[in-house]
Amino acid sequence: QVQLVDSGGGLVQAGGSLRLSCAASGRPFSSYDMGWFRQAPGKEREFVVVIKGSSGSTYYTDSVKGRFTISRDNTKNTVYLQMNSLKPEDTAVYYCAARLYSGDYYYRSRSSYPYWGRGTQVTVSS
Repeated sequence: QVQLVDSGGGLVQAGGSLRLSCAASGRPFSSYDMGWFRQAPGKEREFVVVIKGSSGSTYYTDSVKGRFTISRDNTKNTVYLQMNSLKPEDTAVYYCAARLYSGDYYYRSRSSYPYWGRGTQVTVSS
């Protein structure tokens, strides 16, 4: 079991930056692949990025490549999402998610992640 607490959302103007954090407790943090998803009003929750447990390798959805950066600090049991050059279409509730490492595949479906944070609101004004 792992418990996730995500934070760091807020209101920012287009072009601005935010850094989200997700603190985990439970089993060794490096055992988990950590992902960020987001859900805009009236839309399905969508995959944003995932970072592998021990290798730190990453996979981004195309719409955030070059603007968002995921990182993790396994000594602090925390994963971060640095979001730069934010756009109004990035407005959503952002959720941290975790799954036990099970190989090199980058899991991108919501159903692949059994553990979730409560979400943090990101609003980008134009």
